[in-house]
Amino acid sequence: MSELSDLIPVEAIRLDVAAPDWQSAVRTAGDLLVSTDVSTDTYTEEMLRNVEENGPYIVIAPGFAFAHARPSPAVRRTGMSWVRLSTPVNFGHETNDPVHLVVALAAEDAGAHTQAMGALARLLADPDTSAALDHAPTPEALRQILVGDTTPEPESAAAPAAAATPSEAAPEQPAAKGSGHGMHKILTVCGNGVGTSLFLKSTLDKVLDRWKWGRYITTEATDTISAKGKASEAVAIMTSREIARTLGDVGVPVRVIEDFTSTKEVDAAMRDLYDV
Repeated sequence: MSELSDLIPVEAIRLDVAAPDWQSAVRTAGDLLVSTDVSTDTYTEEMLRNVEENGPYIVIAPGFAFAHARPSPAVRRTGMSWVRLSTPVNFGHETNDPVHLVVALAAEDAGAHTQAMGALARLLADPDTSAALDHAPTPEALRQILVGDTTPEPESAAAPAAAATPSEAAPEQPAAKGSGHGMHKILTVCGNGVGTSLFLKSTLDKVLDRWKWGRYITTEATDTISAKGKASEAVAIMTSREIARTLGDVGVPVRVIEDFTSTKEVDAAMRDLYDV
């Protein structure tokens, strides 16, 4: 499984880029994927079309867009690029605009980069590390922060102070509203199932680990088309506002998450879902 350091070489990092609009910002990130032999120009167009067709759901946290498209023949190998903008641009997201950081992913499949997504989610969720990335003076300095992923989990990932033990934080046998007992599944959903849904899955898994609920709940990252078919197997779906609109009524609760890196927001959504 690929590490973050394997996927973002220093040649794939550009800092303080001037981009007049979101299309230019995504195109710059795509150009870096092309120049590092990760993908072709066709994949860059696919990333742009993804936003045009599905909306700005790739803006998964305040100021941060995770550009990607489905695995396709335009992807030569799995890799990423990092573009920090000199002036933020708007993608049209209701709560997370303007964007100053665009990270692009080209994936050969849905599984090889899961570990890297978890590492990146931890880095961006930590305020000190995020600030260091925002102020890194050179691509070399920024990549050193990425490679040295020894950041402790942020305080927001912890269970609320009132919950002194896991058993006090939640019932032993979790039961979502309207569901029975037994093993539960929660789907995290994005347009393609290989990018933003993995970010959200990583954050949800972190909350479940804190709650000690991993033995009761499984999580799965998937795309919008597959989610409609898999909804009957799940107790809930977590996704962006744009994807929630695309999904419509799928017969299970759909929880909108604005910041995919926020364990605090995901924790609150879980507490509402499970009445704890």
